[in-house]
Amino acid sequence: MGKTTHVRRLAECRDGLQVLGAVHEHDPEPWARVAAGDYARWWFETSTTAQLTRMLLASHAKRADAREPDRTGLLDRGFPMLLAVSAATCAVKDGLSVGEALDTVAGLAGTANVPAEVSILLLPSRDPDRSYAITSAREGRAWTGIYPSYQMTLHAVLRHQADHDVYTAVVECEDRSPNDVHAEVLRHVGAHLPVPPPRNWST
Repeated sequence: MGKTTHVRRLAECRDGLQVLGAVHEHDPEPWARVAAGDYARWWFETSTTAQLTRMLLASHAKRADAREPDRTGLLDRGFPMLLAVSAATCAVKDGLSVGEALDTVAGLAGTANVPAEVSILLLPSRDPDRSYAITSAREGRAWTGIYPSYQMTLHAVLRHQADHDVYTAVVECEDRSPNDVHAEVLRHVGAHLPVPPPRNWST
C-alpha cells in the first residue's frame, strides 16, 4: 500500500479531512508545458535545481490554498518530501553529496511561507538495497537510465532527513501487513491532528 492509498483510507475513515492530491494538479500549466516534450529529460537533465525546486514549492502553495475552511488537508507528498525529491534530483544531476544537495535546496526554499504540517514518512526499509527492491517491485516495471541512481539517492536523502528528525514520525513498512502499517499511521494522525475519532462503521 503506497502513500496515496493511505491518504485515501484516512479520508474515508475520519471526518474533517480533505484529500488535496498532487502538486501538479493545482498548478497544471507549467507542468504541462515542461512535460510537452520528454518529461524525464527535463526533470533530470535540462531543468535547473532552482527551477525544479521553485516549481514544486509554488505548486505546493497553490495546493495549500485549495484547502477548504475548517478542514485538514491530506497530502501524499508534503513539504519535507518535496525537498527530498528536489535534493535527490540535485545530487544525481550535479554530483553533490546528500548533505550538499539538501543545503542547496533548503537555501532555495529559504523562508517560504509553508503551512504547518504533520509529516509521516513511510519508509519501505532502512536498508537501501531492500528499499530499492521493494519500491521497484511495486512499480511493476524495470527502471532504466538515471532513475535507479535517483531512487537510491532519494532513499539516502530520506534516511538523512529521518535521522535529523525532519518528519513528525517515521513508519517502517518492511515485513508488515498494509493494515498494520495503516494502523500505525492512524495512531500518529490521532496524536497530532485536530480531527475527530474514526467513524464506527458497525453502527
